[in-house]
Formats: sequence, C-alpha cells, structure tokens
Amino acid sequence: MLESESVLTQKEIVTKTYLPARTVRYALNRLKEENLLLERFSFRDARQSLYSLNLEGSISEVVTS
Repeated sequence: MLESESVLTQKEIVTKTYLPARTVRYALNRLKEENLLLERFSFRDARQSLYSLNLEGSISEVVTS
C-alpha cells in the first residue's frame, strides 16, 4: 500500500485496505520496529501521524543481511 502511495495516515490505510484498525496499528508498529517505516506528525491534523516507507532502512537491511 505504501509503495503506491507516498504518505498515508493510519485511517487512510484502514479505509483503502478494509483491514481492522487494530490490525493496521499492529502492522505499523512492527514495521517501525524493523526500521522499515517512517512516522511523522501531520501539520494539517496534529492528532494524526503520516506514514511512509523508509527506503534507506529497507535497503541497508538487505545489504547487511
């Protein structure tokens, strides 16, 4: 999902994937733990975070593995 879209909120991911919010939240946390996801605050709505792929993190993981 994040490969085709540059930046999404958790709510947008839930809406586009039809997955439960809890499942999306769990997946986002796992991706952050693996340094594959970047999280930043939304300037439009400070209550939400914006998520995007950490391309540098995923590349370094592949290279060092």
